[in-house]
Amino acid sequence: MTSGMAAVTSGRPILRARDVHKSFGDNEVLKGIDLDVFASEVVAILGPSGSGKSTLLRCFNQLERIDRGFVEVDGEQIGYRLSGGRLAPLGVRAVAAQRSKMGMVFQSFNLYPHMTVLQNVIEAPVGVHRIPRREAIATATDLIARVGLSDKLNAYPRQLSGGQQQRVAIARALAIRPKVLLFDEPTSALDPELVGEVLTTMRDLASQGLTMIVVTHEIGFAREAADRVVFMDGGHIVEQGRPDDVLVSPRHPRTRAFLSRFI
Repeated sequence: MTSGMAAVTSGRPILRARDVHKSFGDNEVLKGIDLDVFASEVVAILGPSGSGKSTLLRCFNQLERIDRGFVEVDGEQIGYRLSGGRLAPLGVRAVAAQRSKMGMVFQSFNLYPHMTVLQNVIEAPVGVHRIPRREAIATATDLIARVGLSDKLNAYPRQLSGGQQQRVAIARALAIRPKVLLFDEPTSALDPELVGEVLTTMRDLASQGLTMIVVTHEIGFAREAADRVVFMDGGHIVEQGRPDDVLVSPRHPRTRAFLSRFI
């Protein structure tokens, strides 16, 4: 486990969300979320399907615009700027620049099938963030080694297992040097025998002090690697705390009912 829990008692959070609301038509998915995440902290978000976990990550990464409230990353408000005393939505370029503060790992890998592993990892640094190609290749090569795939630099996604593709996706998210790494159910699309290799990679990243927010159903990962567990239900944060407190001795009846399925 990382040292993040020590950080939660002091200092400014790297990510701060206040009163975050999000609806899709008449369906209110997020109903006033408050959350602080601190540098080097690993936060695991658990909850039943439809509780708003993935939507919250998508709001953090501006894949969805929030309806009310705000999100700050590294002290900067995400998605909006103050203009004439009112908040105005940022343009596409400004959003892209802010989005580089948060790397995103999706359920379904989202690799470019016509690109090699190396090409997938350098695409955003070179094409979006204008990092010199030679520098991007050197960084990507190191990151691909970090996830245990040095021998797959020139392979295409179709030549990789699902677990290997997800590890490439993790390297790609790291390549933009994010302040926070977001994982949206990173093992849910994998065959059971491939889950372990991805979780091992994530545990290694956690041990290196990366700031991570992980939406997951992997209770074992939450117990072993997270500094804090957040339980969501019905668009609310119902309970949060140290893994042993939430997973072993949950206080809220909804948390207890959810965890009873895994015992």
